[in-house]
Amino acid sequence: MNDARSQSTQTESHQGASRAEGTPKRLIGPVQAAALSVGFMGPVMAMALNGIGVAGLVGTKVPYTCIIAALGVLFVAYAFVRLTGKFAHAGSVYALTGATIGPRAGFFSGFALLGTYLFFVACIYGACGVFFDAFVSTLGWDISVPWPVTLIVIAALVLLLGVREAPVITKILMVIGAVGIGLMLILAVIVIVQVAGGGGPHGEPLSMDPVLPGGASMSAVMTASVFAFLSWAGFESCTSLAEETRNPRRAIPIALLGSVILGGVIYVVVMYAQTVGFGTSDAGVASFAGADSSLIEIASMYTGPMFARLLALSAFAVAFASALSSTSAASRLLFALARDGFGPRFLARTPARSSTPRNCVTAVVVLTLALSLFLLIFQAQAFETYYWFATIAVLCLIVAYAMTSVGAIVAAARGTFGLHKGEMIIPLVALAYLGYVYFVQAWGQEAPFTYFPWIAGAWCLVGLVVALVRPDMAKNIGDELLLED
Repeated sequence: MNDARSQSTQTESHQGASRAEGTPKRLIGPVQAAALSVGFMGPVMAMALNGIGVAGLVGTKVPYTCIIAALGVLFVAYAFVRLTGKFAHAGSVYALTGATIGPRAGFFSGFALLGTYLFFVACIYGACGVFFDAFVSTLGWDISVPWPVTLIVIAALVLLLGVREAPVITKILMVIGAVGIGLMLILAVIVIVQVAGGGGPHGEPLSMDPVLPGGASMSAVMTASVFAFLSWAGFESCTSLAEETRNPRRAIPIALLGSVILGGVIYVVVMYAQTVGFGTSDAGVASFAGADSSLIEIASMYTGPMFARLLALSAFAVAFASALSSTSAASRLLFALARDGFGPRFLARTPARSSTPRNCVTAVVVLTLALSLFLLIFQAQAFETYYWFATIAVLCLIVAYAMTSVGAIVAAARGTFGLHKGEMIIPLVALAYLGYVYFVQAWGQEAPFTYFPWIAGAWCLVGLVVALVRPDMAKNIGDELLLED
């Protein structure tokens, strides 16, 4: 008996030593963690597409709308900042919600997040199509690839790479994303300088009016903020690095806050450059709102063809990387749910010599491809595919973020995780902002945008029903998510 206990102790000591030897010599700091969040937010893709819908709603007030959205995101981020400051865990919204409220709430948040991932993959297919067409146009080729063909090829490439473990490819794509951000900021400076020197459309002077209130109703600004809000989607992704970061209870909150602020500064500057670049007249607003890829068109207007071509290629690479990342995230979450009893059992199996849930990757690609092809019934092309699914995705994300805010309120009311009752006001404001954004999307919109809140709501309702009808499974899944994520 003693020998067995001694052997067990030696084995544990050996395992501990092995883990110690395998620990990276250089752990991640707040700057690297923030870089991951900014990379997942996809600034190049966001600035090339999200401003178009905003311009159609608020005219020249696109950068002002970004400021309002940034303030709203800061209120939302407060719950993440405070909870990760006390809860060093490699989890996201479902882990934080499960820890503060309970496993059923954790499952509900996870299910809402799964909807975000799935709809986001489908929307990124559309972004890839838009950027592919933009890149071809910068080459001057007189060809037009049908959207269904582009869609199927992109989905096939995502599947081909998604079922493999390719950390080197991921690093390369992150570098490409960083290059894209650099190119985008260089373009913004060029545009602002040229407009200030009288080189803007029709010689319009440089104006600060686009960043100031007035000229658009608050209702229109809040409605447009759903598109601007999408630009920050994924700001919380650095929480997954909590167990690989030096002093995570300090570094992760800094990274969270830094990514939101840095993203906000980039977005306001680039959106301002695009607004004044297209022009502040009615014709300029119409050009902005009618663009297929505003960033690429601005590059063509103010720089040489080589720069525009390079930016278009970078934007496509960033979008494709985002499609891979979103597919990976969706498949891992689907695998965790299936492993604990939700969904077909074949989704819970992995190959013998691989940690990649290939069945789940395949299921995600097939499902999201089917969603995108389904829109062809309504004659939706790449641009509509992006905007329609992006809206549904961000609405599901609003629900997931709202649950984290509720978790912060519960923690403050109970006095857990170092939160105090006086802190409840900030997550309450965040809930009000998220609720208003959801509300204005449900009422007063034109079809098809009037349908999207109900689609997102129906998805989340399914998760709520499962959590209520199957409390045993919800508890099992919620507990496992907290342990495994």
